Order: sequence, then C-alpha cells, then structure tokens
Amino acid sequence: MKLSTRQQKIVELVRKRGPITGEQIAELLGVTRPAIRSDLGLLVMLEYLEAKPKVGYFLRKDRDENGEPAASLAHDTAMLPVREAMSVPIVMRETATVSDAVVTLFLENVGSLAVVDAEGRLAGIVSRKDLLKVSLGNPQASQMLLGLVMTRLSNLATVSPEHTVRDAMAIMIAREIDGLPVVVPRGKEADAGVEVVGRITKTTVVKLFYEASVRG
Repeated sequence: MKLSTRQQKIVELVRKRGPITGEQIAELLGVTRPAIRSDLGLLVMLEYLEAKPKVGYFLRKDRDENGEPAASLAHDTAMLPVREAMSVPIVMRETATVSDAVVTLFLENVGSLAVVDAEGRLAGIVSRKDLLKVSLGNPQASQMLLGLVMTRLSNLATVSPEHTVRDAMAIMIAREIDGLPVVVPRGKEADAGVEVVGRITKTTVVKLFYEASVRG
C-alpha cells in the first residue's frame, strides 16, 4: 500500500528527529495532534514506526534496503489476502424490519448486517448505530424496513477478496469504522451491482495478529 504524502512526511520527520512525540510531529507539520492520530496509528500497525510511552515515535530498525518493513510474522499477516481472513457475512433483505435486524444482531453477535435487494445485490449496511438512531423516540421504529434506515452502498467503503488485510486495515482506520463488506462484481454490466461474499472487521484483524504472535 502506498503511503499518503502526509504519512511519507511523518516517516521522514521520524527518520531525521526520532524519537519524537506526536505533539512535536504535529507542530512541525503545522497541524493538530488529533489530525495525525490515524496516520500515526496506521504507520505503527504497518511497522514503519515504533512507539513507546514517554519516549515517542522512532523508526523501526528492521527495514530492508527499500525502506520497507523486513519480513516478519506481523508483516506476513498484514499481507494476507482478505479472502483468507474474512468471515461469513450476515445478510438480510431490505424488506426485513428493524425488529428483525435487532434480533439477528444479538443472535449472531455481530455489529452490522449486509442488506441485499430482491436479486441478491448488496444495497447497504445496517449497524447497531443505525438502529439506535432510528429507534430513539420513535415507537414505530421496530416495523420500519431496513431499506429505509440502512447506510446505502453509495456511501460505503468496501474491499475485494484480493485486497490485503493491510489494505482493509488502512481503510478502516482512515474511515474510522469497525468493519468492511467484502464484495465481488455480479457481472460486467454497469448496473449489475455487487455481491457480498464476506466481511472483515477490526476484531478479525486483532485475532489474526494475536494468532500470529502466538505462533511466533
């Protein structure tokens, strides 16, 4: 995954001045600390930087000749294709009700549901937050259709099975979301839509890295 211009600047600053605190990095870049929090988190997760409390950020020493992280269990895990890490999607029709969705969320112990149309095309995602938002102060909410309360596909971030876990991590951090639907095209036509074939979440990623550390 190619780093953004700001992320490249952060790596270069740490290379020259590390160890350096997040506040110092933000000051040198002319931005606020919260503005670069996700960038720093991603760079640490991708093994470009290391961080220690009361010390700051510093460049990892195990780099190859191209400046990329050297091979490691964590790096190998990050480069796994999403198809090898994704879990089965929990799918509901857009004609199902909010009440149906609440029951399914709790029975399946998931944070969101994929919503599909009558042809099986992904139409959107409904999350616990969506359901809470529509239910507050609305006694009729339980009978509302998911097609009316879901976050529509046009506003969603998705990944394909060929993306890497690292790609998925980067999107989740940048968008500040907990999970992504994994999709494939249903055909070559412009209106063919996509089919949801899996899901990958922050919990999935944490489990992967935990299992990699145990193996190591």
